[in-house]
Amino acid sequence: MKKSLLLIALVSVLVAFKPAQVYKVDVEKSKIEWIGRKVTGEHRGQIKLSSGTLNYDGAKLNGGSFILNMNSITVTDIQGEMNGKLVGHLKNDDFFSVDKHATSKFVITKVTAAGAGKANVTGNLTIKGITQPLTFVAAVTNKDGVLVAVANGVKVNRAKYDIKYGSKSFFDSLGDKAIDDEFELNINLVAKK
Repeated sequence: MKKSLLLIALVSVLVAFKPAQVYKVDVEKSKIEWIGRKVTGEHRGQIKLSSGTLNYDGAKLNGGSFILNMNSITVTDIQGEMNGKLVGHLKNDDFFSVDKHATSKFVITKVTAAGAGKANVTGNLTIKGITQPLTFVAAVTNKDGVLVAVANGVKVNRAKYDIKYGSKSFFDSLGDKAIDDEFELNINLVAKK
């Protein structure tokens, strides 16, 4: 009798435990949008993904990582010569030092529930070789073998990554030339088994 109960308990545990499945991020269908604000307005653009994976245990997101191709940074709110100048400025040492740091990376370290279909995602974001913790809320869905994770308005403090240009954290008396330390990311990851 005791052996039967023990066997039933063991089978129940094994059935309840579902190992995480790894979903590969589809870099063509996924999208990362950035928004940077300054006293006199804002700029928007995109950054392409190089690769990524999301771990899903059948009920919830529980890990993963993705790599951003910093050479792919674009500006979408202005055209022509000004567009090229801003893209070049974002890639140079005033901002992301793309020649020295061609990729940025986010690695998930913890996921907790945040309500129906939502998760608090905590991880380490590396920009310019500097790694800082970052937490945000993501909506996660899994339908027909396609896992989608969406997080809008993810705030990143660039000063923590030694991006000083136009920052009040590093320079006084910038007036209307000041650029907000926080920029936002809108993250939309599409991944498949």
